[in-house]
Amino acid sequence: MLTAKTLPLTFPHSKHMGNSNAFALSFLNKTPLAKFKRYNKITSLKSSFQSNEDLISAQTRVKILSEAGSFIQKFRGKTIVIKYGGAAMRSEALQASVIADIVLLSSIGLRIVVVHGGGPEINHWLERLGIKPNFVNGLRVTDALTMEIVSMVLVGKVNPHFVAWIKKDGAAAVELPAIGICTLRPTPQLGYVADISEVDPTMLQLYVDNNIIPVIAPVAADEAGQLYNINADIMAGEVAGAMGAEKLILLTDVAGILEDRDNPESLVKEIDIRGVKKMIDEGKIAGGMIPKVNCCLRALAQGVRTTSIIDGRLKHSLLLEVLTDEGAGTMITG
Repeated sequence: MLTAKTLPLTFPHSKHMGNSNAFALSFLNKTPLAKFKRYNKITSLKSSFQSNEDLISAQTRVKILSEAGSFIQKFRGKTIVIKYGGAAMRSEALQASVIADIVLLSSIGLRIVVVHGGGPEINHWLERLGIKPNFVNGLRVTDALTMEIVSMVLVGKVNPHFVAWIKKDGAAAVELPAIGICTLRPTPQLGYVADISEVDPTMLQLYVDNNIIPVIAPVAADEAGQLYNINADIMAGEVAGAMGAEKLILLTDVAGILEDRDNPESLVKEIDIRGVKKMIDEGKIAGGMIPKVNCCLRALAQGVRTTSIIDGRLKHSLLLEVLTDEGAGTMITG
């Protein structure tokens, strides 16, 4: 088994560029006109090409913004639940991309709720303790010691770092373990793992109504205070259903649902519930993809309009999925 490699959840370094127009005006004011006469034709030609490139770049940006306008109108004021995990958590560049996308979507009026996983980091700490991670149908088997590690990583490390990063990029966010917002249905065969019986959206609605991004760590407790591990995909799906979300998005380590699991080029761009069930029966959807697909189906049954399983390895995959026709994975519809 490959050893999980994790990266510290450090903040990206911002790179600020100066205002080119201000610089140009300052340069002109301080430089004698005679000096410009010494520029040769090659320099003038190069400047001309640079101006054309700038114009093309500006026109391209305007076209992109214009095309995104209809999607912004469609989703503005709507709730989007995003499950963040997988490859997007192992690369600092992808972490920065996801955060930037979330902050941008929030700033243009989307009501964003985030549920995060932390599998690679959990595996890292388990292996340091000599414990081999164990999964059944894509769900982590969680004994008492593993539960301690899960809680430490998700609630004590990943959640506060993620919230701090969002705030650093300019949006308001709040740390929110699942304790207190859901009731559980334990699954004893997996140890301290639970399904969700019900999500109370009251607190979540309060936050999004005030343009604050709730960031949920999928760790909850029963009435006796015993902590349970909840699969982040399942958590995200139940939250989306309880909030009547417009869209549920799951970030994954694959391109989406594949017609042929051994062929990454066989991406299914869009599929309905009947088609998904058929692929499950045929064995085309299996392993860790099963809980992802099942949570999408349950979310759709609870009134979520569309769900998407997208490629978290792509930079700005969230923007591609929400603001373009192309998308970044597989969209499942009712």
